Amino acid sequence: MNEKNSLLKWAMTYGLGLGIFWAIKYVFFILGVSHPMFNIVYWILTLAVPFIAYYFTKKYKDEALGGKISFFHAWRYGTMLYFFAALIVSLEHFIFYQYIASPDFIAEAYHQTINLLKQSQINTSMMESLSKMPVPSPIQMAIQGIFNNIFYGIVLSIPVAFIVSKHASAPASPETNPEKTEE
Repeated sequence: MNEKNSLLKWAMTYGLGLGIFWAIKYVFFILGVSHPMFNIVYWILTLAVPFIAYYFTKKYKDEALGGKISFFHAWRYGTMLYFFAALIVSLEHFIFYQYIASPDFIAEAYHQTINLLKQSQINTSMMESLSKMPVPSPIQMAIQGIFNNIFYGIVLSIPVAFIVSKHASAPASPETNPEKTEE
């Protein structure tokens, strides 16, 4: 039970940090709508996300667990880290789609995606189904963003968990880690 509480507490704490990073990163996406050069910064920051998740997972392993973690435990932690970060940044997603983006931004992006799929010559019955789908609302886009980020977390936490669980760390001393006491 204590392990689960610790997992949740640390995932929420570092998930907040990752969510704030994503919110800052998303500002560059928003700026990239009108100034494409900001998209480069957005993508560079996006590529940094797995490394930040690695850092937070390693920090969790060292500070909360005394330097030892199983693959599955690290994977669960990483997935929860992405979940809490997704909740934080979803508010910014909603605000962007609802109040900042032009009213036809979602519809235009949706239609561009359908046109791109038409050019790639996918199945015509699938294209008809996609064409008949309604354009998503801002809240639907924010919720979809949460699910996308959780999926990315599930996938990207696999290599991070593998690396973190395989590398031994020096155990933290009780003086530097007040939560982890000797029994």
